[in-house]
Amino acid sequence: MGRYLLGRLASLVPILFGTSLVSFLLIRLVPGDPAMALLGMEADDAALAALRHKLALDQSLPLQYASWLGRILTGDFGRSIQGGRDVLPLLGSALVPTALLSVAALAISLVISIPAGIVAATRRNSAADYVASLLSLCGLSLPSFWLGILLILLFSITLPILPASGYVSPLADPGGFLRHLILPALTLGAALAAATMRMTRAAMLEVLRADYIRTARAKGIAPRRVIWRHALGNAQIPIVTLLGIQMGQLLGGVVITETVFSWPGIGKLTVDAIFARDYPVVQGAVLLTATLFVLINLATDLVYTVIDPRVRYA
Repeated sequence: MGRYLLGRLASLVPILFGTSLVSFLLIRLVPGDPAMALLGMEADDAALAALRHKLALDQSLPLQYASWLGRILTGDFGRSIQGGRDVLPLLGSALVPTALLSVAALAISLVISIPAGIVAATRRNSAADYVASLLSLCGLSLPSFWLGILLILLFSITLPILPASGYVSPLADPGGFLRHLILPALTLGAALAAATMRMTRAAMLEVLRADYIRTARAKGIAPRRVIWRHALGNAQIPIVTLLGIQMGQLLGGVVITETVFSWPGIGKLTVDAIFARDYPVVQGAVLLTATLFVLINLATDLVYTVIDPRVRYA
């Protein structure tokens, strides 16, 4: 296990190096000038040149990348061009709302998808199976921005019971935080539940055909125990794999949902930084997202050994 962990952690180095290089180059392909975005279109050439020199934007790209990468290795993500704040605390403050939204969306997804997937698998080709499959198809097909707007129209305008957008710290106002959390969490949870339900159904159908399930039923074990303990217990690995991927995507910031609901997470921060040509923030956000995604995938692999004792890593 120790050797496996060291190998996986060592594999982070080329992945993150490649991610940092790609993000550095791609953001510079976006038309626009950070100095002009900061000073405005009417700034004179001398002021623009002075600001570019101050921000080291007049240096060659290899020199800019080497300088930025060297600071990253010391834990310095640079300073935001627009606000002048250190990038790392800025990313940390945006990661908290994203993490809270991700956990809530994933919880909603599990509450809906696991029972629905089990019902669809155990009652294959029944009305319940067709309804669950249709709803999951709708959940996968609906664009998240459209579903979010529909929820705003229903619960914020037609029935003004929930706020349409914004964020309140759970430490300052727990009730207000929950009221602001419901709509974006439902928007994300619907799409997640659709994918997880289909995966649960497929995994359960495969397990229910196994010999040990027929043996358990022949021994007279209660049907509920056969389903929840034996069948679901052995169908967990593909479900956990999908949940790990979903969690990595959520922590990377769900750009559309966070933008629609003005949720101050990593996704919205990244979009705002791209529009403002704030290179250090964009590069730091992409690097942080890649790191979280790889670490969550590693944690998912380790969970396999807990849910299935047959899985061992040398």
